[in-house]
Amino acid sequence: MTLTVAQLTAITSLKLTALPVAMAFLTSAPAGLPRIGTAEPAGCSYWKRASEGQAFYTAPDDHANCPIGAYTHGVSLTAEQEAQLQSMLGTMIDLKYIKSEEVPAFPHRTTPLEVVAYAPLFQATFAPDLVIFRGNVRQIMLLAEAARAAGVFESGSVMGRPACAMVPQALSASQSVASVGCIGNRVYTGLGDNEMYLTIPGAAVAAVLSALEPTLNANHELEQFHQRRVAQ
Repeated sequence: MTLTVAQLTAITSLKLTALPVAMAFLTSAPAGLPRIGTAEPAGCSYWKRASEGQAFYTAPDDHANCPIGAYTHGVSLTAEQEAQLQSMLGTMIDLKYIKSEEVPAFPHRTTPLEVVAYAPLFQATFAPDLVIFRGNVRQIMLLAEAARAAGVFESGSVMGRPACAMVPQALSASQSVASVGCIGNRVYTGLGDNEMYLTIPGAAVAAVLSALEPTLNANHELEQFHQRRVAQ
């Protein structure tokens, strides 16, 4: 995805420690993009790999180790995988982590997964369906304000467990989705205690990044204003 100098400068100004991740659900692998070498324990682990600079694609089998992630991403489950999913959900219900009536409402893709492409936003050779930003609360606050200014965070949706559900939610709603993650995601990705996510629809990324620079400038000026009031 080609970004302007101003958009790149705005992202750099955020001082993110993890690269924004471009993600696309495709029917075939983009030319020249390698398949992931080893399947990860969870689909969100691929976000971490891409945020560290890797570009690759996955196939349905690469998502089989996490039944819930496979479900939210639209992987066609085998009978064994479906049994694993029900077992995991049963454990969560027994622990009172979720309620049984919540399960049908979990956002999930209904189109069968074929290929998912991942890359750092700056390196993506494909058009992203969405871009996942990972940062501390202040950084995500600024991105969320830019997304609201661009008209793609109007509902102010903030999600929790499962973290992977923010992907189909952002796709279906065509709106940005903030997520505080979940305990599994924090284990698999190393998400810090002060970190969270903002997922932005691919079609809206340019508009959000264009709104980011004035958002940063406004916050800088307002911070100075409020600090002066405190000092007085």
